[in-house]
Amino acid sequence: MRFARRFALVGAAVTALDLGLVLALTASTEWSLPLIDALAILVATFVSYWLHRAISYAAEPARRWYRDLRHYVLSAFVALLTDVAVFAALIQGSDHSVRSVIVPKLLALTGGFLVRVASFRKRMFTSIRADQEQPRDRPPAPGDVRLTLVVPAYFEEDGIAATVGNIEAALGHLRDDGGFELIVVDDGSTDATAARARAAGADVVLVQPENRGKGAAVRAGMLAARGRTIAFTDADLSYSPDQVLGLLERVEAGWDVVVGSRKHTETRTLVTARRLREVGGRVVNGLTAAVLLGQYRDTQCGLKAFRSDVARVIFGNSRIDGFAFDVEVFHLVERYRFTLCEAPVEVSNSTRSTVHVVRDTARLVRDLFRIRTIAHTGGYELTAGEVTGLGEWTVE
Repeated sequence: MRFARRFALVGAAVTALDLGLVLALTASTEWSLPLIDALAILVATFVSYWLHRAISYAAEPARRWYRDLRHYVLSAFVALLTDVAVFAALIQGSDHSVRSVIVPKLLALTGGFLVRVASFRKRMFTSIRADQEQPRDRPPAPGDVRLTLVVPAYFEEDGIAATVGNIEAALGHLRDDGGFELIVVDDGSTDATAARARAAGADVVLVQPENRGKGAAVRAGMLAARGRTIAFTDADLSYSPDQVLGLLERVEAGWDVVVGSRKHTETRTLVTARRLREVGGRVVNGLTAAVLLGQYRDTQCGLKAFRSDVARVIFGNSRIDGFAFDVEVFHLVERYRFTLCEAPVEVSNSTRSTVHVVRDTARLVRDLFRIRTIAHTGGYELTAGEVTGLGEWTVE
């Protein structure tokens, strides 16, 4: 919550400066009130720019807003006109007293603030999407096999063998076409999940010493993978494993990250989710706007694929162990300016899912605040070695 405190303190200081200047000049001069308002806004905008750039957004993708001076000035000018217009309209017929300008000024400040927020969101959306919208010409990704598929599993002893078998049937042919590796990560289950995954033929079975959450399990698998493309999917196979081939083709075509989207116009839902789970998903996607700038249709789809070097940077810097790790992945894609493609999926919602809608949605909301805190305190900054390893296409 350090960012929230810093942002609130800077905002309060700038608001107090703006309002204080209006009151002081109203009491001490005979200048017109709209002129006083415009001068106060100019001073407050200048101070706000430097304080937010230096303090609030010092370690954050949104700092691009404060480096894009042309768009910032344009937004500030429109906000100034809005503030002055609202203020001038509300003070019509009032006397030149301090008391008569307080409420109109506060309302004018609100109008100007809304204009700046709308401009900020629009500009950041455009900037983020411009980074992501086209695949790039990359050198081949490092790795010993063509594809690694990571499957996090928790108390899946009754279904994991069938899951491994279905994956092998759909993707096993890649073993003779560049190589294939299946990693099952047992997230601290106390049943026979790990043993049955090994018996069923998984190439690697990792066992977490305790249950930490899906994010931790996916991270462990991603960092242990040997594939040039690394994907993950859910153990209940809500997304049939043959769909991984479509994501693999897109990564090999130059995309850094390819994510399944249940909201894509070409997505087919074969078995619908329970109503409560569907509503919970919509709430979560709405809340992600507090963290993400790109306005994605679906952050929680359990089917995603990555170039191996990109996966190692993202998951080497991820911190969230629970279901909000998907949102963290999108945040890191934005932060590190990786390309991203949203792909349609066929989804068959399974009754085997271990998701508890109310409990896990509450935890996800908590973790969204954690992502903001980590981001604004520099916890996601790349090391010099990571920047060098990614090469010339990575932009700060």
